[in-house]
Amino acid sequence: MTSPTPGESHTVERTFTTEEVDAFADLSGDTQPQHTEPDDEGRRMVHGLLTATLPTQIGGEQEVLAHTMEFTFSRPVYTGERITCTWTYETVEELADRYDISASVVCSRGDEPVLSGTVTGLIWKDAAE
Repeated sequence: MTSPTPGESHTVERTFTTEEVDAFADLSGDTQPQHTEPDDEGRRMVHGLLTATLPTQIGGEQEVLAHTMEFTFSRPVYTGERITCTWTYETVEELADRYDISASVVCSRGDEPVLSGTVTGLIWKDAAE
């Protein structure tokens, strides 16, 4: 991996499945009916924090150790919907042993944002080189 630069973006896409919602419900203990029972269209609502695994995936790929993550959940996500998440580095401060970073994230269903937020953290230089 190369050193991060302001304005650099990374994107992932995912369609959450019923099995993933079930696994997350079991893991998190959040078994509210909207996550466990299908709606009139046969869909299940994806947990907000399961949706937030999209920016987490990008952070993992970039070897970011997160310090803060702040998300706004603006629309529900349902199983079977394709969600695209874009992570954009806003600031990168180079220090002797690491890069301190901040990034904006936006997860969308088509043109409609479903989650937005910011991440701060660090990337150790040996991971970036």
